[in-house]
Amino acid sequence: MTDKLKQDHYKSKPQGDQAENETYLQGRGAQYNTKNRFLKNETTREHAEGIDDWEESNLPTIYMEQQSKTIVNKVESKDVGMSYSMNPYAGCEHGCIYCYARNVHEYWGYSAGLDFERKIIVKKNAPQLLRKFLLHPKWDATPIMLSGNTDCYQPAEQKYRLTRGLLEVCNEFNQPVGILTKNSWILKDKDVLQEMGKKKIVSAMVSITSFNEDLRRVMEPRTTTALQKLKVINELSKAGVRMGIMMGPMIPGLNEHEMQRIMKAAADNGATFTAYTFIRLNGAIKFLFHDWLYKNFPDRADKIWHLIEQSHDGKVNDTRWGVRMRGEGNIAEMVAQQYKKYGKLYKMNAEEWSLDRSKFQVPGAQGRLF
Repeated sequence: MTDKLKQDHYKSKPQGDQAENETYLQGRGAQYNTKNRFLKNETTREHAEGIDDWEESNLPTIYMEQQSKTIVNKVESKDVGMSYSMNPYAGCEHGCIYCYARNVHEYWGYSAGLDFERKIIVKKNAPQLLRKFLLHPKWDATPIMLSGNTDCYQPAEQKYRLTRGLLEVCNEFNQPVGILTKNSWILKDKDVLQEMGKKKIVSAMVSITSFNEDLRRVMEPRTTTALQKLKVINELSKAGVRMGIMMGPMIPGLNEHEMQRIMKAAADNGATFTAYTFIRLNGAIKFLFHDWLYKNFPDRADKIWHLIEQSHDGKVNDTRWGVRMRGEGNIAEMVAQQYKKYGKLYKMNAEEWSLDRSKFQVPGAQGRLF
């Protein structure tokens, strides 16, 4: 790690008593709050012995309900495979340490660290906003991605059922939608997904990064197990939903060697398409991941960190379109070759398939054809 990164990393971490008494927070990915680049001022705890002090590490997850102005967002990125996305929740309790969505939480005035996992913004009027959006006379039924940012089936969904509401609106309008999740709660919506599957207006991807439970528990602490995710793929594919897997991110020295096993297991359970990303550490994630890596894997942290740097031209992040999600160099190329080889072996992405936009219609009105 360069001297500059060491300095920036130190500045981003808690200081004083809080740092000295630091303990590993089980069930959380991030171990502290990074500084928010948009805030000039911040509050800190200077003395742990304060009369009115509390143990911040034991704070529960907070759901902050709001009435949003919009729910569907146009995606400008050229290499993420979607044109529009909708996210009923901001922040994610799953706590995946590598999650690129952490940086977005800073726009809300929070930290990309623990705040991202513990302060969840709930867009309570999401289904109503979607209905209003789909009623626009110029809307052309372009597929919309659920979970383009945070997971739509994270634990908050068990209470609020906003994703269920969004799917019901999509089913009513015959609006094509894609889903990405790493939570088995999606099975609660099998009935509506089955209806949408018959009309070819839904496809879903389950994110699987590792079959190593010891790794998953610290890297994605509040997600479901890989075996449970295979059950999701199996059950929904049998129900007529087109199912795929997202292997992301692939991290050299941690999980990149599992690509074949993941693809085979997914194919055996009914998955027909797949995608992957290579680890990149942009913004505050660089500091959070570095802290997590050296705490959990001190024996190989240096090696893993340098392998990531080798795959991004000496850095841990690359902003270039077409390169940032795949990496470059020998390690990234090896992962890409594995993906191509085993994808062909297990007949992934072999079929020509697309979500059906032709069935879209405003309820009660004559359907539109595209």
